[in-house]
Amino acid sequence: MPLHSTITNVWLVEDNALFGRSVQRVVNGLDGMACEGGFTSAEAAFAALGQVPPPDIILLDVQLPGMNGIEALATFRSLAPDARVIILTVFDDPDKIFRAVCAGASGYILKSSGIEHIGQAIKQVVEGGAPMTPEIAQRVLDTFSQKESNQISIDDYQLTEREIDILRLLADGLVKKEIADRLEISAHTVSTHLRRVYSKLHVSTNTGAVAKALRERII
Repeated sequence: MPLHSTITNVWLVEDNALFGRSVQRVVNGLDGMACEGGFTSAEAAFAALGQVPPPDIILLDVQLPGMNGIEALATFRSLAPDARVIILTVFDDPDKIFRAVCAGASGYILKSSGIEHIGQAIKQVVEGGAPMTPEIAQRVLDTFSQKESNQISIDDYQLTEREIDILRLLADGLVKKEIADRLEISAHTVSTHLRRVYSKLHVSTNTGAVAKALRERII
């Protein structure tokens, strides 16, 4: 899904003023990015969505006054369906990780990873990736392995071998261009396959597709 502007418009929903200023300074220093929307609550961001064009990327803190970040994900997905949400948090609780991924987060990063990693995460999401720190990725896998679920045959989803290959490469952390290079196909073809994967798995994001594929052992 292409971004609608040559400048990537980033919003930050974060109630820690010092941390928020640091994030905005870093994002505004990145080529082709602007972070002018700063909000201390999800409710304030919701109100702004009705008055100004929606952002391309939303950096969303988990611990917020009022509605928390994970609860707010569904509303952001409804009000700004083209925006991609990266969860920011100081917590590495595996249940929160699982809920954020299932709710449609496009990435998840710990604040302790460092401000510079947030900029890298934004770039990765813009390129079609799904950023997670190695620790978070392992916790997601651990969470899926601990959850009991009915096994569904891969054939039930009617995924092609190429679609499964793309899912595996997504799970390995590759972005669309890297997948295209690895499979010797165009990035446009990768996007076409991903749209079909979304439809077959009933998901709407790369992270959602990878999460479901891992949970149901498709890959």
